Amino acid sequence: MNTAFRKSVADICTLLPGSEVSDPWGGGHDAWKVGGKMYACIGAIDPGVSVKTADVETASMLIDAGVGVKAPYFHKSWIKLPETAPKDELKHRIVISYDIVRASLTKKFQATLPAREDI
Repeated sequence: MNTAFRKSVADICTLLPGSEVSDPWGGGHDAWKVGGKMYACIGAIDPGVSVKTADVETASMLIDAGVGVKAPYFHKSWIKLPETAPKDELKHRIVISYDIVRASLTKKFQATLPAREDI
């Protein structure tokens, strides 16, 4: 696993309010969560980062466009971005994933989070 890529993902995720990272399965995964729900995940062996998209259709369109591939072990609405993804695309996809997951949290919990600034 490319440590520079892992650091790039961490640099983006740490700017998002309420973000926490854990290794829920052991072995060196980075599971980025907000409110206990995952929005980005780097595996222990396979290169790339998996992120949530709005729906299965969006994921399929992004896969067809070559932005990412199907994220193994995740729902069909997730895609895996390669380590070679352009930095702007990487940031854009992580932020969208975060926003989708954050919007699914209870209104009460959302109110405890600071507003997300543009990063």
